[in-house]
Amino acid sequence: MYRLPAEWEPQEAMVITWPHENTDWTPILDSITSVYLEMAREIAKRQRLVVVCGGDVGKLRVMLADSLPVDILANIEIVSCPTNDTWTRDHGFISLLSGSGRQLLDFRFNGWGEKFAAEKDNAINSYLAGTIAGEYVDRLDFVLEGGSIESDGEGTLLTTSQCLLAPNRNFMQREDIERRLKEWLAVDRVLWLDYGNLIGDDTDGHIDTIARFAPNHTILYIGTDNKEDAQYEDLKQMECQLQELSQDYGYRLLRLPTPDPIVVDGERLPATYANFVILNGAVLIPLYMQPEKDSEAIGIISTVFPDREIVGIDSRAVIHQHGSLHCCTMQIPAVSSPLQQIVEHT
Repeated sequence: MYRLPAEWEPQEAMVITWPHENTDWTPILDSITSVYLEMAREIAKRQRLVVVCGGDVGKLRVMLADSLPVDILANIEIVSCPTNDTWTRDHGFISLLSGSGRQLLDFRFNGWGEKFAAEKDNAINSYLAGTIAGEYVDRLDFVLEGGSIESDGEGTLLTTSQCLLAPNRNFMQREDIERRLKEWLAVDRVLWLDYGNLIGDDTDGHIDTIARFAPNHTILYIGTDNKEDAQYEDLKQMECQLQELSQDYGYRLLRLPTPDPIVVDGERLPATYANFVILNGAVLIPLYMQPEKDSEAIGIISTVFPDREIVGIDSRAVIHQHGSLHCCTMQIPAVSSPLQQIVEHT
């Protein structure tokens, strides 16, 4: 029987999609490339890293070779295919595990409700299907982004109504969507949040920007006591919903701080500490060069993952395109039996 694992379970690999000059990253390509190099270093230190490259593969190889030690390079494979953007969390496979196997679920990605071009990103998994071991499962008739769901690995899914019920996704009633999620993702219950959409977020409220499952029946979530913050009321209502879930299901709730507003060209960007990435032996935490808030977030997350190294990464460049570290990645969970190694595919 298959199940949807938690992110903190052992991983075989991590997938990222590299920024290039034909994406919206062009104005800050050097800055975002530096962030990706840092992510690549931290991931490949610990596990296999699959890099999807929609640009010049030769240039990327040279860049990685010039920036990373040989032992780290040995853990990196490059898959060459056309890409629109870099948000692997939303176009990547959602993986299910059984005792000895893995299913790779390929849901449709439509640019967060047809806001952005996504036809190339929606096809990336067809290139990866031959390089990642597992049973390919076609779910391309249903829109589902990895950033819109959180799993505790024990049969519970956490999501948001603002995203999954948003126009231009699936045009289905909540009950129909929930039934499909339970069947296809092998979960027993779906918990919905109706609040918490960050200003500047163009995903319609992805759960991984506001609330995350963590070990020992814990939910990490963002909040603020600053009534002058334009997000205060919405986050407070989300907090109330989470407290109700805690009463019903016994969750331990830990609140992460909200970064001070980061505004570029008059637009507030959706900075959040909830968008951290869990690796084998480490957690990558987005930082925004706000020492007090950054330190508080690191301290809280480190208490939940005491046996993992906490690595902070300056994510101010990433939020320019309205995402953060977790949005850039998608893990491939490990199965208990030996699998075919991921091989380089160019």
